Amino acid sequence: MSAPEGLLTRSIDALASGVSLSRAETAAVLAEIMEGNATEVQIAGFLIALRTKGETVEELAGLAQTMRAMSARVQPGRADLVDTAGTGGGRRTFNVSTTAALIAAPAHHSATRYVIPVRKQLAVRTIFNFLGPLTNPAGAGRQLIGVSDRDYLETMAGALARLGTKRALLVTGDDGVDELSISSTSTVVEVNGEELSRYTVSPEDVGLAVADAGDVPGGDPAANAATTRAIFAGERGAARDLAVLNAGAAVYAGGRVDNLGDGVRASEDAIDSGAATALLERFVGFTQSVPQ
Repeated sequence: MSAPEGLLTRSIDALASGVSLSRAETAAVLAEIMEGNATEVQIAGFLIALRTKGETVEELAGLAQTMRAMSARVQPGRADLVDTAGTGGGRRTFNVSTTAALIAAPAHHSATRYVIPVRKQLAVRTIFNFLGPLTNPAGAGRQLIGVSDRDYLETMAGALARLGTKRALLVTGDDGVDELSISSTSTVVEVNGEELSRYTVSPEDVGLAVADAGDVPGGDPAANAATTRAIFAGERGAARDLAVLNAGAAVYAGGRVDNLGDGVRASEDAIDSGAATALLERFVGFTQSVPQ
């Protein structure tokens, strides 16, 4: 089945000519793709033309708008949600965003099934690497997003500002991790409503020691789970510092504290008091009770 005559053709031609699309145009194109009205060749042409030209804030906002509208929704039961996510890529560490989420306490996007085989065959980065963190299915208005490609910090931040985000921190470690780093400075673009600010954070700024990159473990799921449990059990060191740094950013994004340093202290308290471990056990118990 092909897309309506001219819609994708015009878009691909414009992008290939270096002409940016409007938010409404990219939203309409992705709606056609996600409804199954485009061929794989058309999808590939659109994704590659978009990347080659360079994605704009308006284009990314339009794509995220459609993704949000067509994703399966999660009813969280509360409005003050904080989402932690990353674009993937960069230097390998344990799953910091998951650990940070527990401290701070592609089923949802089934319509992307038409894009998945194209992405696999292309085997290169496309805009969908950056759309996932912008389309939280629970509608979280506050986010901490790790970005592996610093060139996309402002683009993603601008899209979130246009999509009504309350507060978001988009972060990248200057040593190549898609999270706040304890081995180097990190670059942050903060979104507060429609306002954006950019600044640099170092571990010392929030009372943490700088660590060598090799001090932070990264391995298979079992090894990563062991690292998280060790942190929650009170083991100190680089892995704990990395976790509380990013958890602190999530706490700050959530509006619970006035600055990142206070967020780090609150995250340390959550570990030392046993609250993080209790939440982990509740989470594990819940996942084990859900029918597979």
